[in-house]
Amino acid sequence: MQRGNQTQITEFIILGFSDYPDLQILLFMVFLCIYLVTLMGNLTILTLMYVDSHLHTPMYFFLCNLGILDVCLTSCTLPKMLSIFLMDNKRISFVGCITQLYLLMSFSGVEGYLLTAMAFDRYVAICNPLRYSLIMNKRVCALLSANSWVIGFLDVLPHSLSISYSSFCGHNMIDHLFCDFQSMLQLSCSDNSAVKLLMNTLNLTLAMVCIVLILTSYSYIISSILKMQSVKGRYKVFSTCSSHLTIVSMYYGSAIFVYLTPISESEKSVHKLLDASYSTLIPMLNPIIYSLRNKDIKAALKKGMEGRTGG
Repeated sequence: MQRGNQTQITEFIILGFSDYPDLQILLFMVFLCIYLVTLMGNLTILTLMYVDSHLHTPMYFFLCNLGILDVCLTSCTLPKMLSIFLMDNKRISFVGCITQLYLLMSFSGVEGYLLTAMAFDRYVAICNPLRYSLIMNKRVCALLSANSWVIGFLDVLPHSLSISYSSFCGHNMIDHLFCDFQSMLQLSCSDNSAVKLLMNTLNLTLAMVCIVLILTSYSYIISSILKMQSVKGRYKVFSTCSSHLTIVSMYYGSAIFVYLTPISESEKSVHKLLDASYSTLIPMLNPIIYSLRNKDIKAALKKGMEGRTGG
């Protein structure tokens, strides 16, 4: 570090749960299990979708994107967290921290856009079933998927750039489990009022657009379901989008709770745990929810296991 009027920080120290040294091994085991289950669950789903031709449909194409995203999201935070818990390896370079911050925000944003695209897919499948294959063709699916990834990586670029060009004063200790945007803003001695306004405005606007589109899709879906005469038919149709609706509720419900709940000094540890759970538990639960509630995936899994046993 070079010292003068300001401190040129070349690395950060991620504190994690340094106040609880006796819990480090337990935390390591818990988050290691979460990481392994996430990898195994999502990679299993991805493999099934690749080998089973019955799963080569738009809905599973988007689910495949979600599986890749979940693996990437957990992989940009959990390996470092595990090294902190097990080996007390708390140091991270300035570039590494900015990179982790950018990837974390990007992947989190991409998930919201993918869930919006999946809501549109369910709307077309239920409200326009005869034109489903025509509307949701390969080109449209690829376009919706590509837009989700591109917008997700572009809309957080101003936040990451503003932090990377900020000046940092005093200590370089991040009181979190990973490089978090709010934690890094607190370390900066630059005037970040404009950055905070930009971040809040942009994030709120994009989130509201996604929420409105999802709610609009489901309003049409529910309207179509209610018009059906058969109760069994209603249940069968609604079950095709129940997994997606569950994940949407988890994603936005957790985000609202984590990012809009005021943090007191005494609740910092709880908030860190909840924030980590938001970026690790949801990716772990996504394949489980789709596997438990989806007959096609359960059938493909059963077929794969029987083929392996038979071989």
